Amino acid sequence: MPEDQQIDNCCSRGGDENRDEKRLGWHEYFMNVAHLISRRATCTRGHIGAVLVRDNNILSTGYNGAPSGLPHCNETTCRIYRSTHPDGTVEENCVNTIHAEINAIAQAAKHGVSIKDADIYITASPCIHCLKVLINVGIKTIYYDKPYKIEHISELLRLSGVKLVHIHVDNT
Repeated sequence: MPEDQQIDNCCSRGGDENRDEKRLGWHEYFMNVAHLISRRATCTRGHIGAVLVRDNNILSTGYNGAPSGLPHCNETTCRIYRSTHPDGTVEENCVNTIHAEINAIAQAAKHGVSIKDADIYITASPCIHCLKVLINVGIKTIYYDKPYKIEHISELLRLSGVKLVHIHVDNT
């Protein structure tokens, strides 16, 4: 190659044009992945994404939507059922939708991936039903971006020893 010809390779020079960009930390990285995955959600009421992680490696992902091969809410209509918590508050859930956390667990099971002692990153804190499953499969820490009815899960968190950690990322 002639001496006067240079190859423009930012990596060979240490990334001059990207020097001002800060490298993402692990929490920010995995939470951003969860937000990206949430864009696949088909629930018309909310887009949630989940990423199961152990030793800084992604084990499985999930988003909220209908079971494989069945109509999604964005193709038909949400079928809502209501349940009442012991404190009298009413919870509304869609019969069609599997939550992101459960889909991430199901994908791991489908592909034979152990998730014991893993952590999970979720775009919103888990509902009480998902929390019970996360406890049962051995999740140690739940990282979430947006709070969702945390008051309903605080007692289960205390009794189980599972940690709930808020990680906010700016996706603008």
